[in-house]
Parts: sequence; structure tokens; C-alpha cells
Amino acid sequence: MKKFGVRDQVGYMLGDVGGSFVNLYIGSFFIVFCTYVLGVSPYFMGTMFLVGKIFDAIVTGIMGTITDRYRIGKSGNKFLPWISFSKWLLAAACLLAFADISSWGSTATHIWVVTAYLFFCVAYTADAIPYGSLASVITNDPVERTKLSRARSIGGMIVGVGFLSFVPMFIYDKAGNVVPEAFFYIAIVFSIFSLLSYTGLVKLTTERIRDEKPAGAKPDYDFKDAFKEAFSNRPLIGMMVATLGSTLIISGVTTLAAYVFAEYYNMPSAFAINSFISMGIILVLFVVIPKLVAKFNKRNLILATSAFSLVASALMTLVTFENVYVFAALYNFATIGSSVFVILVWALVTDCIDYTEYKTGKKIEGTLYSLYSFARKVGMGLGAAVGSYSLGWVGFVSGAKTQPQEVAEGILKMYTGMPVVAFILILIGVGLIFNLNSKSTNEMYAVLKERRAS
Repeated sequence: MKKFGVRDQVGYMLGDVGGSFVNLYIGSFFIVFCTYVLGVSPYFMGTMFLVGKIFDAIVTGIMGTITDRYRIGKSGNKFLPWISFSKWLLAAACLLAFADISSWGSTATHIWVVTAYLFFCVAYTADAIPYGSLASVITNDPVERTKLSRARSIGGMIVGVGFLSFVPMFIYDKAGNVVPEAFFYIAIVFSIFSLLSYTGLVKLTTERIRDEKPAGAKPDYDFKDAFKEAFSNRPLIGMMVATLGSTLIISGVTTLAAYVFAEYYNMPSAFAINSFISMGIILVLFVVIPKLVAKFNKRNLILATSAFSLVASALMTLVTFENVYVFAALYNFATIGSSVFVILVWALVTDCIDYTEYKTGKKIEGTLYSLYSFARKVGMGLGAAVGSYSLGWVGFVSGAKTQPQEVAEGILKMYTGMPVVAFILILIGVGLIFNLNSKSTNEMYAVLKERRAS
């Protein structure tokens, strides 16, 4: 079997690239498409996001048990065959979400929007659960898992900055008006790129940690027992709480980003500038974080940067910066704690997954990851709902070419204020609930290494 190396890191990164082409595009621009092109109310969108994510969270729990209980294909792999199947559903979801059905009646339009979004939720979950669980069977080495976590964080950045930041240049014309057909053309391109990325993931990564069950066999699995063990996993519960905060930024703030630069600063192209600044910060973090983790450990690094970002975000809400370039630079620096969390979270989650094996001897990666993903989906739903509702709270009018100044100012305050709540949740989850420090983590892996060798 091939040793862990660059192939696995590149392959795992491509998995996040593939998912991000669809997830980030829908997360950032589905509401823009629906409010501007289809004329759907932001209140309706907010309710749909919230209900949709609750539905998605239920599907997540089901998908986690399926990957633990059943194998598909003849390779003997646990998660890669599921990814090969679900990538087609995700690509189709992207196309359905941005189909221009504005000529339909109001009732039909709303039914279509809900149906397309729910299908996306199912498709993304069918892919995200096996992909997130995959890291735990690629390697059991803590250092190698940190490398996988770094690689995954870069995957989303590649799409977010290298592709998503240019979307406003196509969906808005020179006069700042929305170009309806551009959304679907971009969806076609992103769907193709998503399929190619997932193909690369499957070809480059290797599942090394196996339970040696033959293809088609059902592993020993008890549903009630698995979820009992999952809910008694304190580190995992801590990461779930912290992730509620992180996804409030990822989903809620992302929902408002395009509106802030288009309405308050009257500069839709600044969305790209903001993304490039974010990329610069993440690239620096990508280089220095391994050294910082070695010196301070993952948990302490997240706590320190999140505490700084809590204070800095509060200041950004109190002070208004009229220069868009100054605002973008300060905002990204103020929320640096979010970037640190995103880079390190997957390494911490795999530690949480192994914690149950350490305590009980049971390997239920899919169930544990589905429970964590449940919190992530709820957080994304709440974030998207708050972002959508906030548009209505400040008086945003769907379908209008321009918005009043007070609406633009309200959107800006929501954009800067949401991270304050997010960092409080991160500090509670990682600081008060998560209980794996460097010493206990090293002891856990020493025991697991000896147990697995025997």
C-alpha cells in the first residue's frame, strides 16, 4: 500500500475544491439570484434556509449510519465509492438551483426554489459525510492529519478566491444591474469543475485504515449504541458548539458580502478585492500555522486568535470605514480567528472521532462525523437564515434596482456584527467544553497505536 504523502494531500484538497464549486456558489449567490432575478422575498429565503438545513441535518444523521453500515463497489473502500456516486447529484443540484424560471407564476417559482434547495441539501450531504469521514481512514498519524486539514482549508480558498470572487464581474453589467442568464452559465462551468475535482480525489487518495470487511458485507453496527457513544463524546460536543459559531460567519456573513459591496460601497467588484485580501491572510497562515501549532498547540492557537477577533469585530461594528479598501483590509484582519479555526478544525474533528475508539474500541467514523456535520448544517442554516432575515429587517426590497441608503447602512452593520456572536460560540466550544490538550491527545494516540498494532 502506498505511503501517505503529497498525493493524499492534493487529492484531499481536490475533494474540498469539488464541493466548494457548488456549495460556495449556492451559499453566496443563490439568494442573490432568487431575490434579484426570481423576485423571492428575503424573509421567504431565510425561512427556507433554516427549515432546509434542519431537514439537511436529519439527512446527515441517516447518511452517517449508511456509510458505517454498508459498502458499495468492489474496491473494499469505505468512503471513496460513496463520493464517486454522490458527485453526480451535487453537479445536478448546481444546475437546478440557477435555472431561470422567472417566467413561471409566483406559486410555481416558490415551489421550484424550495425543491431545488432541498435537493442540493441532500446531494451535498451525500457527498460531505463520506468526504469528511475519509480523513480518518487515510491516516491515523496526528501530524499527517493536520496536513490533511490544511489541505482541505486551501481547497475552499482556491474556489472562494480563484473563482467565486470573479462571479460579480459576470452577474452584474457595467451599470450594476444583474444579468440573469449569467448565473446558469457559471453553474454549468462550476458543475464540470466539481466533477473533475472529485475524480482527482478518488484517484489520488488511499484508504489505509480498514476493518477488513469484504465488499458487500455489513459491519457490526448498532444504531442506538453508536449514537449513545457519539453523544457522550465531550470533545466532539465542544467542536459542535464552536462550529455553530464558525458557520455563522461562513454562511451568514457570506450571504451578506455581495450586498455590502454592491449596495453600501456601490462597488460590486470589491467582492473580489475582499476575497484576495482574505486569500493573502490565509496563505500566510498556511505557512506559519504548523510552527505555531508546534509551539502553542491547536486548541490554544484557536483560543488566542478567537479572543482577539471577538474584540476586533466589536470595534468594526462601532466604527464605520468609508474607504472600501481600508474596510476590506481591516475586516479580514479583524476576523482572522475564523481563518485559523477553518484551517485547524478538521484536524480537531478527526481527534474527536478517534476519541470514541480510544474510549470504547469502536470504529464508527461515519456516525461521529454525521453528528458533527449535523451541528455544522444547523449552523449554516441559522447563519443563512439570519443573513436573509437581516435583509428584511433593514428594509431590503426584492427586485428593486437600487436600495435606500439606510438599508445599505443596516446591511453593513449586520455584516460586521455577526462575527461577534460567532467568536463567543467558538470560545465557549473550544475553551470550555473541548477537553483534549496536547498531553491527553498524545496519550490517546499512543494507546491507539499500540492497540491497532496488536
